[in-house]
Amino acid sequence: MSKKVIRLALSTMLFALSFAADAQQPTKIPRIGYLTGTSWGISSTRIDTLRQGLRELGYVEGKNFIIEYRSAEGKLDRFPALAAELVRLKVDIIVSAGLGPTRAAKDATATIPIVMTNEGDPVGTGIVASLARPGGNITGLSTLAPELSGKRLELLKEIVPKLSRVAVFRTSTQPSTAQTIHEVELAAKELGVQLQYLDVVDPKDIAAAFRAAGKGRAEAGLWMVAGGVGNVHQTQVVELAVKGRLPVIYQSPRLVEAGGLMTYGVNLNDLDRRAAIYVDKILKGTKPADLPVEQPMKFEFVVNLKAAKQIGLTIPPNVLVRADKVIR
Repeated sequence: MSKKVIRLALSTMLFALSFAADAQQPTKIPRIGYLTGTSWGISSTRIDTLRQGLRELGYVEGKNFIIEYRSAEGKLDRFPALAAELVRLKVDIIVSAGLGPTRAAKDATATIPIVMTNEGDPVGTGIVASLARPGGNITGLSTLAPELSGKRLELLKEIVPKLSRVAVFRTSTQPSTAQTIHEVELAAKELGVQLQYLDVVDPKDIAAAFRAAGKGRAEAGLWMVAGGVGNVHQTQVVELAVKGRLPVIYQSPRLVEAGGLMTYGVNLNDLDRRAAIYVDKILKGTKPADLPVEQPMKFEFVVNLKAAKQIGLTIPPNVLVRADKVIR
């Protein structure tokens, strides 16, 4: 009996030791890759909003998620290499901020889930099959960018009543540009406005584009440059607009906060907060193909009266009263 007791005790001890060893094995912490075209200083607010959204869902950074941040710093040709790097790191999810990052991530992997947070026309650009059934490994949020461009042109017409010629700063190499231009042309025809197209593919194109706008006698500008080019060089952009006394409406509030005239568009922080919900569902096992792409719910119109004064422009009261934020 004593031998049986000893064997039983040894077996129990070995089992306990084995269980303790298994319990001490480190749990794999999910890694979220974040791919953007703008610098850390510019995109930090959006990343912090994503973090906040994850915290609201019970996540603690360093404990049950890690963010691997990669930025192209305004250089669009860097996206493929950065996306490939995140794939090599074997991140569990890639969160992409814009068409450039999303396209690069899509080309880099067909298996790692991708959550897009800032894509204007994901169906038109071929990123997803449809909003309701995205298919593949990509889902997330759309910004309705093409449709909003027509509204921006309408706002320019309201602040410059005799507006007849508008400089359209664009990036022709971006797949989403064609649909956006189509919406702008529809609005221009209705408003009786002529458009002057100015291509900005690289930072070196910015100054040349503003010079061309001046020579073309543009009375206002529509800034719809893709990627991080304008955001990274936002100071240069707004200074050139002021120097040329050109009223410009932007897609991003960051340029207005940097001294630009006004912006109308989607509240990007809201998109990043909602992106956290997608990340949570995917980490819990839902496939991206089963998560419909959602459209924006919050929009914002911001006007900078300091910029208006610098270019000698008076914002009509009926426009000012509609602004969500006025910088004085």
